[in-house]
Amino acid sequence: MSQRISYSVLDPLIGPVLKSLYPRLPIPAWFPPEGIVLIGHCFAIVGAIGFAYSLSSPWGGVLAAIGVLGNHTADCVDGTHARATGQCRHGGELLDHFTDPMSFAYWLVGISVALGTLGWGLAALIILFGHAVLTNIKSKLTGRFVLSRFGPTEFKTLLFISGLTLAAIASLDLKIIPVLLAAGGFFALIVFGGIHLIFDLIRSVREVNRSGKPIDTSEWINGNNESRSA
Repeated sequence: MSQRISYSVLDPLIGPVLKSLYPRLPIPAWFPPEGIVLIGHCFAIVGAIGFAYSLSSPWGGVLAAIGVLGNHTADCVDGTHARATGQCRHGGELLDHFTDPMSFAYWLVGISVALGTLGWGLAALIILFGHAVLTNIKSKLTGRFVLSRFGPTEFKTLLFISGLTLAAIASLDLKIIPVLLAAGGFFALIVFGGIHLIFDLIRSVREVNRSGKPIDTSEWINGNNESRSA
């Protein structure tokens, strides 16, 4: 099992607040934590729809902020519920880590739909999944699952604030200003994410080389031959 380490700036501030809501939530003890993960995923879809309409309606930005907040709340509560009810499972952890980058992908697609910029949306998705793949491969090779200072919590906070900001600006009917604001922010996010990915890749290669873990030099096993021999 990988050691989980977070260097997040906002996690120590936001995480405990959202986790403190758990005793107040009407979640039955029998309810599986995987269900909370799926509820959080549904919130992510709601947020994506909100972002898609955030430039045409104030309610779009509000819906986007609600979706991001609901998703992160579920992300903080699912593990708490699993530990409190003795339902910790590898499958639940797999589902959690699988849906996290998918949620971000929905939001980026929603923003690109609002801006009508397919190219920027594809660039954002490539960078997003580059970060996700790099994090998971590095975790396998080093035995440490590490979140950087600007990690998922910081990204979600930025998206939450963006949703509320767009809602406020859209309510003033300032026409082109919300579009320019969203386009500038989205482009800056893509540039920052791309540069960060390059530096993180270089740092990760050096880190796994220094990790001291045995190198896997084994050959691939032909699964078809193995199943026939069994």
